[in-house]
Amino acid sequence: MKYFTLIVSVLVIPLLTVHAANSCNQACPGYRPSPIQYPFGFSSGCEIRLNCIPNGGIAIGEFPIQSINHDSIRINLKSHCNRPLHTLRNFYSRKYAPTSRNAILLQNCTEGTASGSCEIPNLLVQARFDAPPNCSSNSSLSCYAETRKDVPFLDFGSVERKDCKFLLSSISAPPQLLNSSTPAAPVMLEVEVLDLGWWLEGTCGCDKNANCTTVVSPNGTEGYRCNCKEGFLGDGYVAGSGCWKVSSTCNPAKYLSGQCGGKSRFILLIGAVFVGASLMISVALLCCFIRRRSKLKARHSTKRLLSAATGNCNIPFYSYKEIEKATNSFSDKQRLGNGAYGTVYAGKLHDEWVAIKRIKHRGHESMDQVMNEIKLISSVRHPNLVQLLGCSIEHGEQILVYEFMENGTLCQHLQRERGEGLSWLSRLNIAAETAQAISHLHSASNPPIYHRDIKSSNILLDCKFRSKVADFGLSRLGMVETSHISTAPQGTPGYLDPQYHQNFHLSDKSDVYSFGVVLAEIISGLKAVDFNRPPDEVNLAALATDRIGRACLNEIIDPFLEPCMDDAWTLSSVQKVAELAFRCLAFHRDMRPTMIEVTAELELIKLSRWPSSEENTYTASSEGSSHCSPSSVSEKPLSITKSRSLRSVIALQNGDAGSFNSSEKLRDNSPVTFQDTWLSERSSPSSNSLLSNVIQ
Repeated sequence: MKYFTLIVSVLVIPLLTVHAANSCNQACPGYRPSPIQYPFGFSSGCEIRLNCIPNGGIAIGEFPIQSINHDSIRINLKSHCNRPLHTLRNFYSRKYAPTSRNAILLQNCTEGTASGSCEIPNLLVQARFDAPPNCSSNSSLSCYAETRKDVPFLDFGSVERKDCKFLLSSISAPPQLLNSSTPAAPVMLEVEVLDLGWWLEGTCGCDKNANCTTVVSPNGTEGYRCNCKEGFLGDGYVAGSGCWKVSSTCNPAKYLSGQCGGKSRFILLIGAVFVGASLMISVALLCCFIRRRSKLKARHSTKRLLSAATGNCNIPFYSYKEIEKATNSFSDKQRLGNGAYGTVYAGKLHDEWVAIKRIKHRGHESMDQVMNEIKLISSVRHPNLVQLLGCSIEHGEQILVYEFMENGTLCQHLQRERGEGLSWLSRLNIAAETAQAISHLHSASNPPIYHRDIKSSNILLDCKFRSKVADFGLSRLGMVETSHISTAPQGTPGYLDPQYHQNFHLSDKSDVYSFGVVLAEIISGLKAVDFNRPPDEVNLAALATDRIGRACLNEIIDPFLEPCMDDAWTLSSVQKVAELAFRCLAFHRDMRPTMIEVTAELELIKLSRWPSSEENTYTASSEGSSHCSPSSVSEKPLSITKSRSLRSVIALQNGDAGSFNSSEKLRDNSPVTFQDTWLSERSSPSSNSLLSNVIQ
C-alpha cells in the first residue's frame, strides 16, 4: 500500500497543485523547477507574483532572483553607482521585505555617522567587494544595518533618515558579524545580494503536517509561513500541494537502487523505465528515418538537376562529410582565398590535393550560379581550362571541387604576394595560354561561351607556371545567329567592357576587353583598380590606353622588367604586346580583335624569339630559366611609323568612326610599331587564375 501511495504522490499531486492554483500561472519557460511552488507564480492570480525573464530566469521588478527557500528570497543586487536610494522601496511589499541580515551600502551621505550602525571589518569588505571604477573608493562607502537583534526586517524609514542619496549594493551576513568588529568564528559573507523575508497575510492556512510560523511584517500586520514537518515533502499550504509523507528508510537513491524492498514496486519502476526508454528510442528512430529520407530526397533532386545541367557528362558527387573532412571543417589554415561569390579551400580527397570552392548563400541565385558553372565547365575540354572534379550540394551548401593549382593565381605573382616575380617570357607564355583558352570558349564551343569574368585572379598557375582559366559562375552561352546577347552587366570593376556596361550587349569582344586589362597588368604589374594612384589613374585600362597612345609605355612598365629592356627581343615583344592590349581596350567593340586574332599574334610574338631552325626544339623548360630570358636572335628596334590599325583605334576612341571602313579594320591586324623609347603599360591585377596548357 505504501508503494501505491508514493506512486500516486509522484504522479497525481502535481496535477492537484495545478488544479488548486488554476488561476495562477506557475510555469516560466526555461526556469527550473517548473512549475514553481505555491505561493509563487507569474500572473495576477498568484499570492506572490514574480516576473518571468525571457532567458529562463525569474525576477522581482528588474532584479534577478538567485534562489527561493521556505522563508526567504535572495536577490542579485549588482553594485551600481548613483542608483537612487528610493530604488530600495521596490523590495518592500505587503508580502515581502528586506531582512535584518542585510547591510545596505550607501553613497553620498551627508550625516557624519552614516556608517555607525554597521561595523563590518574593513578587511572583509575590501577582500569581498569591489566598487565600480567610476565610484569613490571603499573607504568612502557608508553602511546601514539594524542594531537590534530582535528586529526581523530592515526599517526603510531609518535608512532614509541617514540622508544618503544613492544605493550602491548590499551585503548579506549573519547578525553576529554585522555588529562585531572581530567575529568569533569564520562566517560566510555574501556580497551584492539582498535577502527578502516573505509571508502570506491572514491566519495560518497550513497543512496538518506542516509547521506554521507567525510573521510580523514591517508595517505591524501579522502573517504566516508554512513548512512541512520532518519526514514530509511539499509546500505545506492547504491552498497548495500540502505535505505528503516520505518513508524515512527509503530515500530516492535507495528506491532507484532497489534497496527499499517491495518486489511489485521494483518491477513497476523497471517497467516504467523500459517504457520511457522505448518511447525515446522510437522517437529518435523516427526522427532519424525522416531526416535520412529528406536527405535522400534532396540528393536525388540534386542529381536530377546535375543530370539536366551536364547532359551525358558524369560529374562525381561527394557527400558533405567528405568535403568537411577534406578541408578540416573548412579550417582557416586551408583557406586559399576569398571572392565575391565564395571561398576556396585546399583539401585532400582520396589522397589527392584539390581546390574546394564553397559558394556563398544567396538563395536561388547561388544555386543557379552553381548549376550554370557545372553546365558550362563540363561541356568544354581544353588544357588551359580548369577541370571540374566533382561537387557537393547538400546541407544547404553548394560546393565545387576543382583540380589544385600549386602556384596560385597570376594576380598573386604580379603583386609579389607569391614568388619573387615572373620573367617576361613566363608572362608571355601565360598570356598566350590564357588567350588559347578564351579563344576555345568563343570558337570551339557551339553555341559560344562568354566567360564575363576574365581577370588575373581567375588565371591559375600550376607547378610549371602553365595557366588555366577558372571561375565560370558568371559565364553565359552566346547565340550563333547574333553578334551579342542582352543581359544585365556583371563582372569585376576595372575589367568590365564599357560598351557592355553602357548598352547591356554582351559579346565575345567583352572578354577581349577584359583580356586587354590582363595584358596591361602583365606589362605593368599594376592593379586593375587602385585608389592609391592619382584620381585620373585609378582605372588601369584608361591609364594604359593613355600612355600607350602617347608612346609613353616606359612610364607604366613593371620595374621588375626594366633590367631586361636592354635585350632587343624583350623590348620588341613588350611593345607588341602593349600594342595588342591597346587594340583590345578600344572603346568600340568592332575595333577590338577577336580572341583568335589575339591568340595568333601572341604566338607570333613568342615565335619571333627563335630562328626558324630552332622553333621545333623549343621546350617549356626554357621558360623562366632566367629573369630576363635574353634571346639568341636580336631584333632591330621597332620603326617610328604607326600602323593604320592603331590610328583607326585612336580615331574610334575619339569618336571619328566614319573615317575608316570595316575592310581596313579587318585587313590590318599586324602589331603597331613605335619609336625606340615607346613601351606599353598595364593596370592592376585581379585575384585568382587557373591552369594552362604546355607549348609543344
